[in-house]
Amino acid sequence: MKDVRLRFAPSPTGYLHIGGLRTALYNYLYAKQNGGKFLLRIEDTDRTRYVEGAIENLIHELKWAGIEIDEGVVLDAEGNPSDKGECGPYIQSDRVKQGIYDKYIEELLEKGYAYYCFCSKERLDDLRNTQKADGLMPKYDGLCRGISLEEARKRVAAGEPHVIRLKLPANEDITFNDAIKGKITINTKDMDDQVLIKADGFPTYHFAVVIDDHEMGITHIVRGDEWLPSTPKHVMLYKAFGWDVPEYVHLPTVLNKSGKKLSKREDAVSVADFRKMGYLPAGLINYLALVGWAPETNEEILSMDELIKQFSFERVSKSGGVFDQEKLDWVNAHYIKDMTIEDLAAAIKPYLVEASYIDENISKEKLELIAKTFQESIHKFSEIVEQSEFLFVDKIVITEEDAKEMASGEQVPALVEAFKAELGEVEEVDEEFAKKVMKKIQKATGVKGKNLYMPVRAMLTGNVHGPELVDVIQILGKEEIINRLDTFELK
Repeated sequence: MKDVRLRFAPSPTGYLHIGGLRTALYNYLYAKQNGGKFLLRIEDTDRTRYVEGAIENLIHELKWAGIEIDEGVVLDAEGNPSDKGECGPYIQSDRVKQGIYDKYIEELLEKGYAYYCFCSKERLDDLRNTQKADGLMPKYDGLCRGISLEEARKRVAAGEPHVIRLKLPANEDITFNDAIKGKITINTKDMDDQVLIKADGFPTYHFAVVIDDHEMGITHIVRGDEWLPSTPKHVMLYKAFGWDVPEYVHLPTVLNKSGKKLSKREDAVSVADFRKMGYLPAGLINYLALVGWAPETNEEILSMDELIKQFSFERVSKSGGVFDQEKLDWVNAHYIKDMTIEDLAAAIKPYLVEASYIDENISKEKLELIAKTFQESIHKFSEIVEQSEFLFVDKIVITEEDAKEMASGEQVPALVEAFKAELGEVEEVDEEFAKKVMKKIQKATGVKGKNLYMPVRAMLTGNVHGPELVDVIQILGKEEIINRLDTFELK
């Protein structure tokens, strides 16, 4: 039995997006479950769309997400892309430079499975427009198919611009099995003679992917279902070379809540976006695994190890998986609640600093108290800014109706005086004071229940609901509490 080998092979045309991360994740889960290898290969044959820094971003984001690269493109000690493994190079442009694809295209030409095409861009554009006007599927008409290889080589030697195309057999069914979609058959009359080598000498995706997957021993090809129409061409190439065809798995598209494909214009799509918002890698990976897949146990909270144990392509949906950020928030909140206070404090600190709520020199004790106060309520780290805003305002202005009603009660002046009297007895507010002060105010005023707690909370926070009052009192401290009792406004 062959060793299981799967690859994630993105193009460096931008930062890693959610759909790409899910593809990488499913490849990784299956590889690990079967004791196999997970490879990262970079497919950069389209040089016009290359984005500087995209390769480094891909590797950083995969590592952040907990997806370890067994073989392929990694970063060296200086942070530069380098090869790890014995099947390199793992970057296609480097493979082009080494002439890896040359012998394979020559083999296809000699066997009659490929041919030189000399048609100009203008002719191809005219052909495409005419076909569209006639209601036909645009495809190459095979004009250059009849040129002998000998004549074609002479024209190439003379410097005539050209590409090399796949020569599909006429009216032939090409059948393959997909682990999710089942048996698929497409007739060659519905296919195009795909360009294999472009005019710039670079291989197209369709050619390079087959050569690379074969040379790297890839056993399972797991990719988005947008590649499904191209698969028969790839199967044709495997058969032309006499190679074993790998297992195909075409994943359903990741959709937004409107049922449309995730869009950069309408949705947060890059992994970097979710990092900035303060999602934990465990939370994002956990949820992303469930976008189009369901475990037999119907559990929703699953660690990476549990995902590896339970994952199967048989339980991947045939239809698109909906990416629901609210559900992601719910999953991520679970992981935040499991964090140590120390770790959570470190995670929220940059957001509070950026909002100018705190400075870098905030005491460890106060920062951890803030973290403890909001641990149960935040779904992602960035929410700490909005939820904790009331702690850092210069003045409490009460606008919420219930809060205004409670803060204007006839008992409020007595509560204020009793609270200030208790504060006058201590140098600073500590946990012991915060735990006992409300009972002391109750004893001094005779006010209890919601008539006690809600007005105090309203004066200190601007609302009658929120975090534990004991924690709020500690965070605010003596001077700020007095300031708020003296200056709160109803609006």
